[in-house]
Amino acid sequence: MNKNEKFVITINREVGSGGRTVGRKLAEKLCVKYCDKAVIDGLTQKFGLSPDRIEEIKAQKKSWWNEISNYYQTLVNSASQPMEAEVRLDSASMFETEKRILKELATESSCVVAGRTGFMVFREWPNHLNIFIQASMAHRIKRIMRRQDVSEQEARDIIVKLDASREAYIKKYEDTSRYDTRNYQLVISMDDLSEDDAVEIIMDYINRTSK
Repeated sequence: MNKNEKFVITINREVGSGGRTVGRKLAEKLCVKYCDKAVIDGLTQKFGLSPDRIEEIKAQKKSWWNEISNYYQTLVNSASQPMEAEVRLDSASMFETEKRILKELATESSCVVAGRTGFMVFREWPNHLNIFIQASMAHRIKRIMRRQDVSEQEARDIIVKLDASREAYIKKYEDTSRYDTRNYQLVISMDDLSEDDAVEIIMDYINRTSK
């Protein structure tokens, strides 16, 4: 990846590994935009976005992304995420909407994308880095217990449920597994690392491989 040109970094992560925090901190370090599922859902709700609606807005208004981008900033800068429009999409439409939003974001500027579809959406992108953040079950359970104030069994149940649903989501649209390391240039285990440690490892990798 060439950090001196427009780039996309994707962060796929196991729930409870701290990958979302790593992604946010990495974006701050690189001074680029950060996008995750919460941001995509917020944009979808605010603008009633669907694949067809995105094309309509683009056709009507050349600067359509400026308006969406401005609202994007309110999402990432605010703990609350106002929803002004309700849109209900089937899973196939949601997948396509996610892809289009992410590609518009990446076309506009460099960014860090944390979420289940990023490594698929950008695997053919000309200047990208796909990262997988993982951790042992014990590490993940402890982190979820602490952050969500739940019991050990509740934390384990959350992990098992989300692991299964995320893997099923990937397999529904692509003939691959999110655990296939061939999908990534960098895989990091968080067991003995802080989020800041992980960011430094990624920055070192970027600096060493940047053209």
